[in-house]
Amino acid sequence: MNKKLKTGLLIIMAIGFTHPALARKWTLRECIDYALQNNITLQKSSLTRLSAEQDIMQSQAALLPSLSANTNQNVSYRPWPKTGRATVLNGFVEQSVDKVYYNGSYGVSSNWTVWNGNRNRNTVKLNKISAEQAQADSAVTANNIQEQIAQLYVQILYSAEAINVHKKSLETSKQNELRGQAFVEVGKMSRADLAQLTSQRAQDEYGIVEAESNMRNYKRQLKQVLQITDDEEFDVVVPNTTDEMALQLIPTLQSVYEAALEQRPEIKQAKLGIESSNLSIKMAKAQRLPTVGVSASATTTTSSMSSNAWGSQLKNNFNLGAGVNVSIPIFDNRAAKTAINKAMIQRERYQLELKDKQTSLYSSIENYWLQAVNNQEKFKAAKIATQSAQTSYEMLSGKFEQKLINIVELMQGRDALLKAQQNELQSKYLAILNIDMLNFYKSGELSKTP
Repeated sequence: MNKKLKTGLLIIMAIGFTHPALARKWTLRECIDYALQNNITLQKSSLTRLSAEQDIMQSQAALLPSLSANTNQNVSYRPWPKTGRATVLNGFVEQSVDKVYYNGSYGVSSNWTVWNGNRNRNTVKLNKISAEQAQADSAVTANNIQEQIAQLYVQILYSAEAINVHKKSLETSKQNELRGQAFVEVGKMSRADLAQLTSQRAQDEYGIVEAESNMRNYKRQLKQVLQITDDEEFDVVVPNTTDEMALQLIPTLQSVYEAALEQRPEIKQAKLGIESSNLSIKMAKAQRLPTVGVSASATTTTSSMSSNAWGSQLKNNFNLGAGVNVSIPIFDNRAAKTAINKAMIQRERYQLELKDKQTSLYSSIENYWLQAVNNQEKFKAAKIATQSAQTSYEMLSGKFEQKLINIVELMQGRDALLKAQQNELQSKYLAILNIDMLNFYKSGELSKTP
């Protein structure tokens, strides 16, 4: 292989690797996986869950005894000390008398709450519920993001097919315009009629521009959800969406709702709220019960006015102590009663929130179900309408060439065909989207293809 040929191949390879056509195309599953890993709102929810897990570990550690060490070092000055004999200071005999002297104390202490009405153990349970609530909140956010991505993805696919429809219509308009020009040249059509054909061709070009603009806007919104900020070309994979996907069996409304009640995170979150409020009530009632604790300590002291060595002082002054503490609440300025009442109010709030979320969930599922049923029926009718409009336009086009109809009738037939094609596309993709949303609410997972 000569040098020129090698250079040419390298240039071709370089162009191939940098050509925009080779830009990455995202599938629906890739979009969802990327969003679940990189979405900032989800990352914040994960941090909330991690913080709740730290609260669990802290409350579990609070069940164990505490242990602390302390020391106190003091330098004191006595202007007029008694001299000539030993004195007693801080409970210890001082053999020497100095104006400036030094004292040191050392100790280790431990405290343990043996029983406080199970408030400490219920705190552990409450923190675990809080962690589950944080996880459920993260799952709610993840579901909302998946729904948003699926809706935008389907809109992009619909826009892509709408562009193709407009392009086919543009080709027909161009052919009609060329035929019109030929008719004008032979005197079989007026220039006014030709101007209408030219206007129709321009409208189709405008329709393509508008459809492309809509698709770019949907891509921009999808990039925003994915939080992609680079200027790399963004495109999606256009899967083969069949008519069967729009005509598939629609799950029943009640079956979807019953399955959603079992697995939707917003319902679980509300139930956890009720569970946490029940624990809060128990903890509030426990404020009226006694608290039992034990403590132990070991201390020793040293002084510069002692003639004993420092080590001997530590030994001679060593002291061990232990005790039991019992605290019985008698009058707490209504603190316990207020805590109980507020916890019961919170439980009622969570119960109302559960009912509200159940109602909202049913409404969302019912809306998807109605949209699926309606658009599936619309799609069936739109397919027939498109076939009829296509046949009608082909007949009108033939008559137009034979000068049996005027330009207005041809354009009306063409407009009817374009409208029928758009209605078919719209109902098809809306049926697919809403059926997929029903399956998502039922199983918790989106299908790999829209």
